[in-house]
Amino acid sequence: MALILKPSLTFPSSSTTQFPTLFKPQKSPFLKLPNALTCSNSYIPPNKFKRPYTSVMIVPTGVGAAIGGYAGDALPVARALASVVDCLISHPNVLNAAMLYWPVPNILYVEGYALDQFAEGLWALEPVHQNKVGLVLDAGIEMELRMRHLQVADAARASLGLPVLEYVVTDKPLEVEKWIDPKTGQSTGRVKHPDSLLRAVRSLVDRSQVNAVAVVGRFPDEDEDSMHDYRQGIGVDTLAGVEAIISHLVVKEFQIPCAHAPALLPVPLNQSLSPKSAAEEIGYTFLPCVLAGLSNAPQYVVTGSDVMEKGCIFANDVDSVILPIDACAGSGVLSFARKKRNKACTERDYPLIVAVEENTTVLSDTPDSLQIETVNVSSYWEAIGVVAAHKAGIDPYSLRKNRINNIPCRSSWSLNGSVVHA
Repeated sequence: MALILKPSLTFPSSSTTQFPTLFKPQKSPFLKLPNALTCSNSYIPPNKFKRPYTSVMIVPTGVGAAIGGYAGDALPVARALASVVDCLISHPNVLNAAMLYWPVPNILYVEGYALDQFAEGLWALEPVHQNKVGLVLDAGIEMELRMRHLQVADAARASLGLPVLEYVVTDKPLEVEKWIDPKTGQSTGRVKHPDSLLRAVRSLVDRSQVNAVAVVGRFPDEDEDSMHDYRQGIGVDTLAGVEAIISHLVVKEFQIPCAHAPALLPVPLNQSLSPKSAAEEIGYTFLPCVLAGLSNAPQYVVTGSDVMEKGCIFANDVDSVILPIDACAGSGVLSFARKKRNKACTERDYPLIVAVEENTTVLSDTPDSLQIETVNVSSYWEAIGVVAAHKAGIDPYSLRKNRINNIPCRSSWSLNGSVVHA
């Protein structure tokens, strides 16, 4: 005999306590999304009486983040956070783990430049069921290494059913260079022939009508000494900065999802490897996670354009942003913070910003130094609790010992001709 469980209907109470900076009861255009297009967790029926709750999780690329600065080591945080919210927006640095990837129905895979444009309100995100993915290979990749990456693409098509339509080789080597910025400690670099990359992408878009692109660039191989700190989980990822530059170039030019996977020769076995870096040591390529992420990444739509869809997600739909405490100067974070400082914006226009103290980076851009209003928490454990309370319409501070003071009164009244101030 089958047991069928039906979710019970819960009606909202007639009165709702108002928390000026923490609770957002208003509706948004996101409520109009049909079930097929929402990024709500497919395992939990959405609450028909509340709009979907949307969070953004950011861990900047190439800044040595203690969590998220290595081989997909922030992915467990994203998975946990996604189980609490209806929709989580994050980026490849958080979601990619080389040969490893974990698909989560309610996570949107958004490239970093596109995320900044989204936060500014210039672009919207359009959820999709499937993208047509094209693959660009650097002409500088050796033939054997090229074959390894083509085998990954074929395996993704045959074993995962991913729609990787075609590949193209650039007309000249990209000649990628990378280094650590001595002033900031961040990884960065350059591509000597960006025009070759853009021509390759253009050929895929025009010939096969792809609407997402994976790029594999040949990166300089490193010796064991220069990789030692990173492989031990304590250094800066020297590849990450210029990887971001590559994807930014493509997204800015074509306004379609893009992610990058570096092509490198296998490194010698290291028996004392940090688990945080281990995902990059188990195969010949970092491409699998990129193809998986791009296969259903949301499309980017310029706000106010004629092709706007009802199902698009806007910056004003974001309820909370979670990020490292000393990495608050990114373009996207500042865009969200500016909305909060703008007196013309209503509470619905800006999100709660949660800064995680445990996730340190080489940066020093703290909320205090930038005068950004945040909720500071010690760890992602605590951050997820704050987000859960925020989603439930509960003041997170009410969950802490002695953090709620007596209710203030700002009014005055007249008594026997005298003004009495409370």
